[in-house]
Amino acid sequence: MLNHDIVREATRLTRAGQLVEATALLQRMLHGGSTPKPKHRNATHARFPLLDPLTIDATADVVGEREAPQISPARSGRKRSLPLDGMGDFSGLGLRSPITRAPLSPSDIVPKGTRFIAGTFSNAAGSRAYKLFIPSRCRGQRLPLIVMLHGCTQSPDDFAAGTRMNFLAEEQNCFVVYPEQPSGANQSKCWNWFRTGDQRRGGGEPSMIAGITRQIMRDHAIDPQRVYVAGLSAGGAAAAIMGATYSDLYAAVGIHSGLACGAASDLPSAFVAMRQGGGSKAIADGKTSVPTIVFHGDRDTTVHPKNGDQILEQFARATRSTTKVLRGRVPHGHAYTRTVLIDGAGRAISEQWNIDGAGHAWSGGSPAGSYTDPQGPDATREMLRFFLEHSLGG
Repeated sequence: MLNHDIVREATRLTRAGQLVEATALLQRMLHGGSTPKPKHRNATHARFPLLDPLTIDATADVVGEREAPQISPARSGRKRSLPLDGMGDFSGLGLRSPITRAPLSPSDIVPKGTRFIAGTFSNAAGSRAYKLFIPSRCRGQRLPLIVMLHGCTQSPDDFAAGTRMNFLAEEQNCFVVYPEQPSGANQSKCWNWFRTGDQRRGGGEPSMIAGITRQIMRDHAIDPQRVYVAGLSAGGAAAAIMGATYSDLYAAVGIHSGLACGAASDLPSAFVAMRQGGGSKAIADGKTSVPTIVFHGDRDTTVHPKNGDQILEQFARATRSTTKVLRGRVPHGHAYTRTVLIDGAGRAISEQWNIDGAGHAWSGGSPAGSYTDPQGPDATREMLRFFLEHSLGG
């Protein structure tokens, strides 16, 4: 088949629910191999390597930085090929089997003396469960709220343990809510960031995530000017969508190993975006105006690092800013490049952290959770710092 025929056939298979078969076709296309038309319905069914989460038993401490001599915000011209076994937790194809891990203890998830309670939200689009962290110093004053969107195969407990966001939120006196994507909505519990129906305000998954946010704001003492959203991988892509579609609700966005809003519109384009970046259309169509902090490992073989560059490029196109580049290294950990966009008032309105040698994992996270890289830098601490520097209308 020619490439356009392959994409057409992959789209047909996707609509028929044959996701693995569609992926096999797209893999062969991107690999440059021949793709004969299957004789039987399941002839393209492929077996994929299984990837374990990256866990490194080390500690990420406070980092040191120096300003880089050259100001260069992106690596978009750099050529890079990705092995096809980097599928990892692709957008819900279920290509990675569940990882057997030791059961989490409460001390992995929340600090002593705090609460982590379950709730549900329903609207016309469906129903979603969530877990809510309530800090111990909550005394009725209006506090910030962080919405955390987990990655594929993860759960609220797992994501909370890996990021340790609850522990940092206890320090800073913040609420944290973790919406849960069920396997009934996506085989691998991924947020469906690549579907056009889940990229719009007022419908689909964005309406449920916003609904959970507003329900927490209604039921608890939340400062409406300090509400934030962050996510990892598919959750990072969903966070980008929330920032683009609900800029009146969220004061800042955190995207870890994710993709720009508009990077894909269906399964075939999602596959290409993850392998090669979302393309120029994603940048041109992007409507990024909410302050955004991005983390991406330069050895991520699940979501190409170019996607992190494109998020920053979207923001640079939408704002008038200057660029500052800093380089540093975590003691006994990863080196990184930190690119900051600064507006006319001298405020940092966007940050991109490109982490040398890091893969598809939450930077500076705890090995208690899945998909974490404790060699840092500490994405949780830096995200929370960035969030609290911004407020709606501030």
